[in-house]
Amino acid sequence: MKGRLRSVILFLDETILTETPPLRAAWAPMEEQAEVPITGSREKRVLYGVLSPKRGTVLLHGAEDWNQDQFQVVLRQIRSRWRGWRIVLFIDRGSPHKAKRSQRLARELGIQLRWLPVACPELNPVDHLWRHVKQDVLANEAMPDVEASLAHACEYIMSLTPKERLCKAGVLSGNFWLGDVL
Repeated sequence: MKGRLRSVILFLDETILTETPPLRAAWAPMEEQAEVPITGSREKRVLYGVLSPKRGTVLLHGAEDWNQDQFQVVLRQIRSRWRGWRIVLFIDRGSPHKAKRSQRLARELGIQLRWLPVACPELNPVDHLWRHVKQDVLANEAMPDVEASLAHACEYIMSLTPKERLCKAGVLSGNFWLGDVL
């Protein structure tokens, strides 16, 4: 075993967070209009998430933009976190991922990129995590600013145990498409 590279399969996805929460439900006394807070702010943050479907470990990175520079920051963080590992990273075909500089950096870092099919978010377990964050954590509750939304989302994901993360991501469902490989 000495000198052999360990292998890890990872999934990456991004989600956009805004100051105004997604409104899923509201209540008000009968015959009264429910108040819905709207700040008018169009600020956003991008939350990058990397998940190991084997261990449930996660890496999170918040940024102002979804672009190749930020994606490359995440690639460097992945290599730093899984130093000495052979890394296979499943990602969608977003333009920051497909950029030549991004692909070159991934090769230089020894990260093998595997492309998920177009329009198949259900194949990426990180996408299922985002659904829980937006539906159960950020919905219906206005935050003071977009940084607070980002912090709240990160705190929630980090507060989950690895097993809870995998459960919410759909990896433990028995129908996960890579289940027999893990």
